[in-house]
Amino acid sequence: MSYNNVQARLSVFSTASQSSLDYIPSVGTPPPSGGRQSITPIPKASGSKNIYDRPLNKTRNAEVSMAAYTFLFSEVIQYTQKRVHGIGDLEKRLGLFGYRIGTRALELMVWRSEGGSKNPKRETRLLPVLYVVHTQLWKAIFGKTADAIEKSVENDDEYMIIDNDPPITRYISIPKEMSQLSCSALTAGIVEALLDGLGFPARVTAHSVPKEGFPFRTTILIKLDRSAMEREEALK
Repeated sequence: MSYNNVQARLSVFSTASQSSLDYIPSVGTPPPSGGRQSITPIPKASGSKNIYDRPLNKTRNAEVSMAAYTFLFSEVIQYTQKRVHGIGDLEKRLGLFGYRIGTRALELMVWRSEGGSKNPKRETRLLPVLYVVHTQLWKAIFGKTADAIEKSVENDDEYMIIDNDPPITRYISIPKEMSQLSCSALTAGIVEALLDGLGFPARVTAHSVPKEGFPFRTTILIKLDRSAMEREEALK
């Protein structure tokens, strides 16, 4: 076979291969007169939409499986526990994890509340901001509101958000030698990130305060920064 014939055959094969990449023949279509088969593109499956193409507002009330939630949190605890030295360090690491979650949660909450509003409103007073944490943040993260907001009797710059049955600790069994550990430090980090983002810097910690009927009752203690208290006094 001559070189010219070989080159001609290769050009035919390359053309056919390119056609097969561009189109997929439909099943059961008879070939038209002329010997070539009719070729039509296959439509994209309706259920193959990318997750990034879904509108955020339509997933507002979507729920996550509790089994998946507890498994993921268990993995976070185990991952963190292997890299710390002591209970204080473990709670600090959990707080950092929570802070990252809180910054993203705040961004999503603001987008949903102000995305369709012509006159978006930003809270500048302390009590409305605490109500946002008590209601909107808890619903967005845990699917329910917190049980109470209390002000410290001793210090004017301290507030407490109380959750009688926090889902984050519902399925956690803490050993006796680590009884002082509060895994809700993750929640404290989330709250601290939200307050920082809304312009109310504070130091937030979690404390286990069991009560009859509520063995996992948790108090999120918010100690506001001096600058936030001074601004609140000026707005009065």
